[in-house]
This record gives sequence, structure tokens and C-alpha cells, in this order.
Amino acid sequence: MTNSFKDKLGQGGYGGVYKGKLQDGCFVAVKVLKESKGNVEEFLNEVAIISRTSHVNIVTLMGFCFEESKRALIYEFMPNGSLEKFIYKENPLIADRQLGWETLYKIAVGIARGLEYLHRGCNTRILHFDIKPHNILLDENFCPKISDFGLARICPGEESVISMLGARGTVGYMAPEVFCRNFGGVSHKSDIYNYGMMVLEMVGGRKNFDVSVDCVSEIYFPHWIYKRIELDEELGLQGLISKEDEEIAKKMIIVSLWCIQTDPSSRPSISKVVDMLEGSLDSLQISPKPFLSSPPRTTVDSSTATMSL
Repeated sequence: MTNSFKDKLGQGGYGGVYKGKLQDGCFVAVKVLKESKGNVEEFLNEVAIISRTSHVNIVTLMGFCFEESKRALIYEFMPNGSLEKFIYKENPLIADRQLGWETLYKIAVGIARGLEYLHRGCNTRILHFDIKPHNILLDENFCPKISDFGLARICPGEESVISMLGARGTVGYMAPEVFCRNFGGVSHKSDIYNYGMMVLEMVGGRKNFDVSVDCVSEIYFPHWIYKRIELDEELGLQGLISKEDEEIAKKMIIVSLWCIQTDPSSRPSISKVVDMLEGSLDSLQISPKPFLSSPPRTTVDSSTATMSL
């Protein structure tokens, strides 16, 4: 299928991803997990959960291999790869890959619709727990698809809060209640926080927490952009060339700032997020200022990890 793994698409902490071709000519992405006896639960979890899904904004699992220590997942092939390749200014290829604001907006709406399906469209609610640019894949038309369900959890029945022994997700995107229960219960609102942090990175073209910037006030992007919105100042963002672009950026920012509220009950549902994004800018109110800053990024946040408390 992969011609002896000749065409490598990417590498992560889990293993490598290779381009393959089925006998009917259909291209696939084969995610080969590192050979070990660990993470079997995560692998089986991903197969079990994603096989329940069918949505235009959720990546399609076409098959899998589970033979002793050998494990692989076979997905539909996404020609444009993952979202992070297109949004961070430090990426040397960004000059060739800069996405317009209309495209960024459509991607944000598509991801929200995928999350809405997971939260409300399945027969059981699915919580993803790791929404971030690396886990959003783009097809040839830049239609976004949520991928990587290794940390996902099924929420039985109508329960909104679930019990969880440890924190799960990626540093910099995790909701505060996921790593500290004093902030509230873990629920579908934790995915909303992930989503908000990701969209702010799409808007800013940078990591939300960045110690390399010149001005101290810019280190934590959500606080910096909140002040700009609050004072109705120029946004100072790259690529704003029209009034329509500026309206799109403001809408994405205001919605994202609601999503990253510290109190889970203050965050909108994902259906409300879709309504806000697709509604008028004039109908949106500015949220209270999110008072938490992102924890400093470390080398472990480049890959998904489950952390014990």
C-alpha cells in the first residue's frame, strides 16, 4: 500500500505518517505508531471513537492494523496536510502559504461544525480534548477535518461533566479545569477552550505564548489582542487589506475570547459559537477579559501527551 513506506508525510511523537495508495487508486495516509506495548488503550480508543463518526469536517478512518506490537491507522489522504503549516509566521514556507482571511474564517467555521457534530450530532457525545492546529487536516479545497482521536472520550447519555483521573491534551491549549479541578468540571466546554485558543493562533499567525517577541505586553497574545478590541484600536494583524477582512478578524477574535473564559459556564456551546461566527459583527458583545495566561511552553507540548496530576 505504501510502497515500502517510501513517501513520508510527517513525523510526530506517536510515529510516522506515510502516503499510500489502495488498489482502487484512492490515496490514503497511513499513520504507523511506534512499536511498543504502551498506548494500546489510546490506539483502540481512537479506532473505536472515530469509527462512530461520519461528517464532512471529521477525517475518515478507512482501516487499521493491530498485530501484536504493530499498529497503524489508515485515513483518507489530505493533500494540504495540517493547519499549522499555514498559520505560523516563523514557518519559512509561510510566504508561499499565507491563507486569506476569508479562507481562515471558513476553516474556523468548518472546525466548529465538526465539533458541533461530535458534541451534538452523534448518538453519544464525543469530547476530543486535543483541538489544535496540528490536528486539523486540510483537503485540496482547504476544507478542515478534525483528526487524532487518541485522547477523545465518549460522554455517556446526557451527562455534561465527566470524571477523569489525569489531565489530557497539549500544554497551551488545555482548559484550566482539565489540569486543575478547582476551576470546574471537565465537560464539552473544555473542547470550546481548545478551539478558542487555536482560532486565536490562526488570527495572530503565532503561538499564543511567545517569549521571542520584542514587547513584553505581546508575550501572551490573547491579552494583547483583547486590549486592542476593548479600546477599538487598529488590530495590527498581517494581511488585513479590506474592511471585510477586518470584520472577519474581529468576529473571530471576539468569539475566541468568549471561548477561553476561565469559568467553563461562561463559555458558549459549540452551537452558539457557530451562530456567533455566522451572525453579524454588530450583534457580538465583547467578553470579560480572560485572566489566565498560558503556561510556558516546553519541549513536551510539541506532541500530544496525557499528564498525571
